[in-house]
Amino acid sequence: MTLRVLSWNVNGLRACDRAGFRKHLRRLEPDVLGVQEVRARPEQLEPALRRPRGFHTSFVAAERRGYSGVGLFSRRVPDAVETCLGEERFDREGRVQIARFGRLVIANAYFPNGNGVQRDNSRVPYKLAFYRRLFEVLQARRRGGMRVLVMGDFNTAHEDIDLARPRQNLRTSGFLPEERAELRRWIDAGWVDTFRAFEPGAGHYSWWSQRQGVRERNIGWRIDYVLASPAAMRHVRGAFIRPEVRGSDHCPVGVSLDPSVLA
Repeated sequence: MTLRVLSWNVNGLRACDRAGFRKHLRRLEPDVLGVQEVRARPEQLEPALRRPRGFHTSFVAAERRGYSGVGLFSRRVPDAVETCLGEERFDREGRVQIARFGRLVIANAYFPNGNGVQRDNSRVPYKLAFYRRLFEVLQARRRGGMRVLVMGDFNTAHEDIDLARPRQNLRTSGFLPEERAELRRWIDAGWVDTFRAFEPGAGHYSWWSQRQGVRERNIGWRIDYVLASPAAMRHVRGAFIRPEVRGSDHCPVGVSLDPSVLA
């Protein structure tokens, strides 16, 4: 028996639900599922989606309607859920939930895209500041003896192997040197990219452009991750990407853990 923890950028939870979200929820059998880019307030979700049978749920919405937002579906009621990083510029965008289940802490995060309104990389400084603030918060959990997972849409491909066309995207937010360096800083600090711990090969992606034929040809990016602290990684038994699951331009990613991670 294992504990299944998954992450999925649903690109609008109501739209994803029309494409079969609740069906996928049953088939994926998560113990914990973190979703990003909910783009709805809880009261805008129909009751069976807001609280599917068998799940405890919580949601964090952005101040701006129809934008950002994260949600957590869990079989077990969390011991605690925090939703703030302590900086208004981040908190008003509804990007983080930090849930505790025993000794396991799961951060569900929707990292900012570096593109501005004009797709000019103007939000890259904000994006990097968000990375740094969340890093500080989660490092404190690690120092406190917790086993920590941070999962979500990181909006960054780490290495050339993590996107189909690296040379064509060297100046694109999501693969800029400063973004990749920030993700590398996390890895250097001991965070483990769980998928790469089990799968070193190419061709594994979690996001595809919605242009026709792109997903079918697997011209994608791996920008959705589950990172584990060393203490959590000792309990990870496998990691996976589920590209066959449709309903969003992203697909679910996740890990299986020994249930002893909770104790």
